[in-house]
Amino acid sequence: MTQTQGSLVRQITDYAHRADPYPLYAELRKTPVAHDEEGPYIVSTYWEIHGLLHDPRLSSDARNLDPRAAPELIEKDDEEDDEEDEPGLPPSFLRLDPPEHDRLRSLAMAPFGPPNTPRRLHTMRGELTRIVGELIDGFEGRDRIDLVDHFSHPFPVTVICRLLGVPQEDEPRFHAWADTVAAGLDPDPDADEDAAERRRVSRQARTELAVYLSELIEERRRAPGDDMLSALVGWEGPEGRMSRVELLSTAALLLVAGHETTVNLITNGMLTLLRNPEVLARLRNDPHLVVPLVEELLRFDPPVQMLPRRTPLSEIDIAGVTIPRGASVWLLLASGNRDPQRFLDPDRFEPQRRDNQHLGFGSGVHSCFGAPLARLEAQIALTELARRLDGPRLLEDPPTYRRNAVLRGPRHLPLAFEGLRPGGSPNGSR
Repeated sequence: MTQTQGSLVRQITDYAHRADPYPLYAELRKTPVAHDEEGPYIVSTYWEIHGLLHDPRLSSDARNLDPRAAPELIEKDDEEDDEEDEPGLPPSFLRLDPPEHDRLRSLAMAPFGPPNTPRRLHTMRGELTRIVGELIDGFEGRDRIDLVDHFSHPFPVTVICRLLGVPQEDEPRFHAWADTVAAGLDPDPDADEDAAERRRVSRQARTELAVYLSELIEERRRAPGDDMLSALVGWEGPEGRMSRVELLSTAALLLVAGHETTVNLITNGMLTLLRNPEVLARLRNDPHLVVPLVEELLRFDPPVQMLPRRTPLSEIDIAGVTIPRGASVWLLLASGNRDPQRFLDPDRFEPQRRDNQHLGFGSGVHSCFGAPLARLEAQIALTELARRLDGPRLLEDPPTYRRNAVLRGPRHLPLAFEGLRPGGSPNGSR
């Protein structure tokens, strides 16, 4: 299937589809691998996406793209959609292929979880619960909030600060930088004339953040703490150790990529629960439901909708289509998650769905290395919101969405509620 140049990309990135892209994805799945003439190949079905994610011939390194195969079809706001790399820094390991990807990912994972530090996330659970409780306590005296501004955004930024060991007195600066970077990625759809200025301010914030992180790295080198940044600085394994610029790039990746994904996971999750009040009531009465529920949210309405700008290192034949070397390939993860050839009744939200091998965190060597933390953050956040908000309801449906077609989520989610239930631990203590 060959389309007029740019037509599919323009449809996929058209803001008119942002609130509900799934009918468009259903149309695309009729042709598992579609091609915009002289443009990208669009892959929209589960098994084809899964196969390519595990195919070593598909590169994540944009330097392997043939420029003639990747014309600028996408509006500038979305061209910068998932740019977590900072100006002047080498690509993060998300943008590299093995063996260099494997070396950097292994070094980043060592202080983050198994097998080297298997209890890091477990020991964070109490701190995450306290942060969530403090944010919800801040709703006291209100009867309405914007979930994004008052909860979904500040929660993961605070977590990243604590994880990296940012001093608490510097956390407000970190929050301000994260706000500015997010604004630069996603201008207000009603104020496009401000997009260039927002990107300029965003680049300035990124530069200031890079300077701050560089200074913090040097402090941790001189006086290590028990935070993850100190562990990254001091860790040396069979792969060696990270250079200073690699440390800086990895820290920036943790902030931008990890933060934006979690904001959308929590916000999309609460939106889905409020649209399914019977499930919200079940979660309030049975907190154990949250584990399979978050997995279903990652399938049903994932925070990362697609992986653009992949490219074959050699010809790949898939679903009757030959994708040439150097071509641009877009993998529509969210479409694959709704593929009826893989999931029974895929447009239904079923929190106890069986065999839920979704693509919400990708798959293969580039599967999201922050997935365990994102899962834990979402599980705690949604459980406590369900438990403590009395009579929550949407004030706007559909809400206003961000312009970003890749990291898709509401820019605002206004909620009303009747009151707050007591906080504290399950036994009632504060």
